[in-house]
Amino acid sequence: MGNVLAQVSRLMRRAFDERAREIGVTRPQWQVLGVLRLHEGIRQAGLADILEVEPITAARMIDRMQEAGLVERRADPVDRRAWNLHLTERGSVMIERLQPLAIETSDKALAGISEADQAQLLATLETMRGNLTGKPAATDPLDR
Repeated sequence: MGNVLAQVSRLMRRAFDERAREIGVTRPQWQVLGVLRLHEGIRQAGLADILEVEPITAARMIDRMQEAGLVERRADPVDRRAWNLHLTERGSVMIERLQPLAIETSDKALAGISEADQAQLLATLETMRGNLTGKPAATDPLDR
């Protein structure tokens, strides 16, 4: 079963990547934008935890995205050593452009599967994720 899940995940990522590349965004950038949309003002370390990457990897991603005008670092008002991450207007616009691509990719993958079966699949995957992480995650429209 794990093999099939990995294959479906890889195919969905590839399909989305092809579409997102057309508008100049990578999947990792899309993931950062999605996290910031839900956790505006998060610190880089928190972002790295959510994305399951090393802090230096997250910092480099943010550097590139800041240069592209998608995100900005703002000084933390409580801890002057820390930076909080925020979407820029351009980052918010990019999310609006990417959301339809994510939905189209999901719809393509789920074609021919009833709404009831889709709901059951999502519930099952959420349970599996919770079992493996030890913390059930809220359903996120970006996961579509």
